[in-house]
Amino acid sequence: MVKYSLVGYDGSDASRRAFQFAIDLARCSGSRVRVVSVLQVTEGGADASTLMMADSGTQRVKELLDELTTIVPDASSLVDVEMTYGSPGDVLLGQIDLHGVDHIVIGHTERGALARWLLGSVSGNVLARAHVPVTVVR
Repeated sequence: MVKYSLVGYDGSDASRRAFQFAIDLARCSGSRVRVVSVLQVTEGGADASTLMMADSGTQRVKELLDELTTIVPDASSLVDVEMTYGSPGDVLLGQIDLHGVDHIVIGHTERGALARWLLGSVSGNVLARAHVPVTVVR
């Protein structure tokens, strides 16, 4: 039985559907959902580095929780929220052992082969490397 699901959330329609799925699962199983939003920082990105230094994180977490409650009004009673920086796939996989995650729910956005090659695929990366069950929501 699932006890703690992880959702990678970026505000896209796919991540919103993944979040809703994870909440529905949590309600059925009496579990919780960890929602992680990852800001991907490119090397040498001055704007991103400035944002990281200036951002306390508290306000951004509150804004994320506010956004999640527009999707699911009682979300705050079911979720733990984190905003962090790094490579999305690596961050999500790192959450497994760090927080005892036993299930991952991730949204999938259709992209062409060129876009996948240029941008990578977080869902593909997580699927290939996760050692817990992964549900991909389309």
